[in-house]
Formats: sequence, structure tokens, C-alpha cells
Amino acid sequence: MSEPGTVGNVAPRVSEDTWSARGTNPDAIDSALRGLLRERHAANRALAPARFLNLIVVVDRACKDAIAERLERVGRYEASRTILCTVEDGRRTLDAAVVMSYTEPSDGDLGLVHEKVEIEMGPEHLSHLDTIVDPVLASELPTALWGAPGHERGVQALLGKVDVILLDSDEPIEPRAGLARAAELVRSAYVVDLAWLRTTPWRERLAASFDPPDRLARLQDLESVSIRHRPDSGASGLLLAGWLASRLAGAGVEIVLDPCDQEAPGLAGITVACRDGFSLSLDRAPGGLCARERSPAGDQRAWQVLGSSRGEYGILGEGVRQAQLRDPTYAPALEAAQDLSPS
Repeated sequence: MSEPGTVGNVAPRVSEDTWSARGTNPDAIDSALRGLLRERHAANRALAPARFLNLIVVVDRACKDAIAERLERVGRYEASRTILCTVEDGRRTLDAAVVMSYTEPSDGDLGLVHEKVEIEMGPEHLSHLDTIVDPVLASELPTALWGAPGHERGVQALLGKVDVILLDSDEPIEPRAGLARAAELVRSAYVVDLAWLRTTPWRERLAASFDPPDRLARLQDLESVSIRHRPDSGASGLLLAGWLASRLAGAGVEIVLDPCDQEAPGLAGITVACRDGFSLSLDRAPGGLCARERSPAGDQRAWQVLGSSRGEYGILGEGVRQAQLRDPTYAPALEAAQDLSPS
């Protein structure tokens, strides 16, 4: 069966309109965007600009290609207008490029135009990044900001312009610092944390495992929780622990974080144990999770939980989707995770 929007096994052809300039300014970029949209709509009135989310991304120019690849692979959650701000030491002027991509619609269908703007700038531009970005934003849309650590001046300058901040508490900094940064930004905007989204399959499977009434009662007898995570994903481990602590009030439960080697970022496994000898383990495995259960009598069984991982590209796509939603469990989990984090 063909995927929606394809003919046989052939994907629809994506066309692009482009513009670029050196030594430019925000008003010129805005004018170029408007001009390209007018020209495209005049050529095909079945095409209209997508309008649901602005996404601002602030990164080092050296990281541009890796970030651009991740953005290209978010799939159907692609932002309407993506503004990629790349920062390069020594740069004094703004260079910019605009790419408008679209698929020519079939007869009677409508097509959407997605816009990507790249603005090359220097560190001195970060303190007034709001004035650079403001004219380029699609008006009357919610705006999300994904700012890498190290560009805090740019993030601070944009706080008054954005509704949502995407961040990754698992980025290569000490977990306590990642959680502290998230807690600080929560005071200014709604935060979508990619480290938190990496715990989603584990939270969903744990909640489902204890959903039956006889299992639900066991939560009152919980004795210990062991969380296994990649060494550079300590924030994910702490956030899962914080979620458990916030949901269970953390009464008398020992929580152990255990770094272990694995290729993918995030968690490797979790084991919950009760005082009567019952235990449940979930571990990353090909195609999903491997579940193992031990009864109070010592009987053991194992089974496969399929389709649990979204992958890193899926995590970013989910982050963009979550920019339109609100998760009431993150803030309590973040607060509890900070309390659990060793000093």
C-alpha cells in the first residue's frame, strides 16, 4: 500500500523558491519572504503558506549542518516558518537565505508552503536578537525557541517574543546544570525538554503496567527503583525519577541511577521492586522493550513490548508537536528531579 501523498512508491516532488543576500537587514529579509509568497501564490492559487508555528533556532555555525539535518527529518511536525540563526565568531554583518518549499498540489487539492530562513550573524548580534528576528516572524502565530547552551544572551533577548522554549537537559553539560537551566526558563515560558520526551515510552509503559487494579495497589508497597541510562543522559534519568517521586509522593522509595553504555541517548532500562518480592524490569531491546516480571513467589516471565522508541529525529519532531500542547506533569517532575539530584 502506498503512503499518503505518494503515487506507487514515488514520493511527490518538492519544489523550492529561494532568495539570498549578503550584508542584509531584517526588513529586507521580510520583504523577500513577502515577495516570494506573492509570486508563488500568483503562479498557483492552490498553494498557501502553512500557518501554525514559528520556530527560532540559535546555534553555532559549526553545528549548522547537524541541526539542519535534524530539522529536515521532523516530518509532518515541521514548523510553518523556521528561522535558523547561526553564530560565527568575528562576523560583523548579517547574511541571509530564504527557502520556500512546497509540493505542487493535484487538481482540486490545496498545498502548503513551508518557509526556512537562515541568518548568519556574529556574537555581538545576540544581545539584540529580538530586533533582528521580530520582522521575520510570521505574525499572529505561536513562536518556539530552540537555543543551544552558550548563546544565553540570544535566548534572554528573545524571551519576550516566544511562547515556548525547546531545550535538551541531556546536552553535554552536568545534569544538575541542565535541570537548573530548565527550571530557570520555566519561569519565563512553557518549556519542552527533549530529555523529558526521551522518557515518554518508559513513563507510558510503567503507567500501563500498573494500571490494572491489582497492580495499582502494589505501588503502595514500592521499595526501590533502579534507572539505567547512558552516561551523558543523566538528566533523563533524573527526570524519570522525578516523575515517579512527584506521582508517588516519594514515600520511602529508594531511587538509584545507574549509568551504562549504549549507543542511543536516553534510558537503557528501569526496574521497580516491591517489599513483597514483586519486581518489574523494562530494558531497551531491538524493536522495543524487553519486559521481565518476578512474582512474590519467585516465578518469572518475560515478553516483548513493541514499538517503544521514537529515535532522536522522532524526539525533535515530538518536541515541535509538544510546542502546541501543554504537559502538566513536567514541572512537578523537574522540581522533584532537582531535589533528587546529588549536590
